[in-house]
Amino acid sequence: MPEILVLYYSRGGSVARLARQIARGVGEVAGMQARLRSVPPVAPVTQTAQPPEPEDGAPYVEKSDLAECAGLLLGSPTRFGNMAAPMKHFLDTLGAEWASGTLVGKPAAAFTSTATMHGGQESTLLTMLVPLLHHGCVIAGIPFTEPALNTTRSGGTPYGASHVAGLDDAPEPSDDEARLARALGRRVADLARRLHP
Repeated sequence: MPEILVLYYSRGGSVARLARQIARGVGEVAGMQARLRSVPPVAPVTQTAQPPEPEDGAPYVEKSDLAECAGLLLGSPTRFGNMAAPMKHFLDTLGAEWASGTLVGKPAAAFTSTATMHGGQESTLLTMLVPLLHHGCVIAGIPFTEPALNTTRSGGTPYGASHVAGLDDAPEPSDDEARLARALGRRVADLARRLHP
């Protein structure tokens, strides 16, 4: 069964919960399933290596996950209007995949979480899409035909799914945020099914 790679970095749990909603949306498309993977944290000075598998959450990504997927969704918390360093670090290691066209023609999208409404959701999503364009992905967003995009009072943008965690770092998406995350998962899975039947 074709798989959509839902790849994320999550520190406080918000992005991981959005990833699970996106995976649910992928599973709502007949003949498609999600593969949840995460990227390990990075630090300016590495004192000890990360364990081969995280203690909780999705397994760490391997390059083979990119080759095997029919589509890709990238998730990261915002860091000053941009993706977090662990996701950027992982993307920076994909030179061989870029040169060989591993992701060319595969549908892709992005998702994020911020502490505040104006914490850089849209700029983070847009900057996460740039490397996907370089890899030749077919970019997907959330169209305004999704009713929740017009009613949400927190996260959710046409550039991708998002969540406003608030200053208390509440990881649970609102109903609209969850609906939009599932819609994005369905959209990428449906595009993958159409592009690569």
